[in-house]
Amino acid sequence: MSEPATLEIISDNISEDEVIFPPGDILSDEPPLESDLHRDQIDLLIRILKLWWRDRQDFYASGNLTIYYSPNQKKSEYFRGPDFFVVLGTQKKDRKSWVVWQEDGKYPNLIVEILSSSTTAVDKGLKKQVYQDTFRTPDYFWFDPVTMELQGFHLVDGKYQEIQVTTDGRLWSQQLELYLGVYEGKLRFFTTENQLILSSEELAEQERLRAEQAEKRAQRAEQEIAQLREALRTQGIDLENI
Repeated sequence: MSEPATLEIISDNISEDEVIFPPGDILSDEPPLESDLHRDQIDLLIRILKLWWRDRQDFYASGNLTIYYSPNQKKSEYFRGPDFFVVLGTQKKDRKSWVVWQEDGKYPNLIVEILSSSTTAVDKGLKKQVYQDTFRTPDYFWFDPVTMELQGFHLVDGKYQEIQVTTDGRLWSQQLELYLGVYEGKLRFFTTENQLILSSEELAEQERLRAEQAEKRAQRAEQEIAQLREALRTQGIDLENI
């Protein structure tokens, strides 16, 4: 969610040989998230996608993390902090920031910004322009956790074209090959069959309910067998002697 700023001023009197480029392990420089809604939404997207792609090793998904993209390899020149982004075709590992010049020049394949009253204008204006013209990010979405506004764009011939909403109110991401849609007030992922992709907590609850239902079915079966035995005994039939 950061904006470009000059954090370090390099004097014109310093020779090119004296310029010290940042180390390989550059820390993220993002401000605290604006609300619980923003934090929870970003965390949910990251956790669910990592769980869904748990067997893949060729992507990086993160959020509220600084992307440094200076052509001069200076962390003070150009940087952005998307709320949620995914890079494909890269190594799956933890990072303290995303440094384009240290990642084979790769930019995010997908970006999602979570709107707020203080960021909406920038997310819909300047950031959209940067993601289109500089990042060349194929899929860009924004979502407002208060109003439930969801809009998406796909890069076509260098320009963002609005993604048409489905009859279910969802938007297709070509990069993730998943739908994005709102479910119970949260931005979520859906499969090509329009099935909600569950979180680890939802999967655990689903398994608990299945086990509970299986136990109830077993109990009913035992009761029915006991009732059958009792009915046969009243008719003078002892199953144990048959």
